[in-house]
Amino acid sequence: MFVQCMLQDVGSNLATPLSSAREAHRKRTSFSEKPVLELEQWIDSYSEQLPPLRAFILPSGGRSSAALHFSRAVCRRAERCVVPLVQAGEADPNVAKYLNRLSDYLFVLARYAAMKEGKEEKIYIKPEP
Repeated sequence: MFVQCMLQDVGSNLATPLSSAREAHRKRTSFSEKPVLELEQWIDSYSEQLPPLRAFILPSGGRSSAALHFSRAVCRRAERCVVPLVQAGEADPNVAKYLNRLSDYLFVLARYAAMKEGKEEKIYIKPEP
């Protein structure tokens, strides 16, 4: 539920352009670095429980893992849309950082779900030319 609330805050920040919003609105929709740091702690916590990643993996690992990989792809797409807004000074840079960390968190959760469900992660193998 925490992530859903943060995504609501992300949307509020994006809907309030920094160049044209009133100060009271900008203050109400500001996005701090705290949620970014919390995600980093969660990433570290789950990563410690996983085997080291020695190769690229494909979205795999069962239904839960696949759903998390899909969510990660959607999050990356959102991040790519937000970066130009941040670069133009219209959105808080912490919004882009949050989306970046969220996609990393979803990746780690996908790996964790696969491990917990006893499902194998498929390793990417580069095709021969």
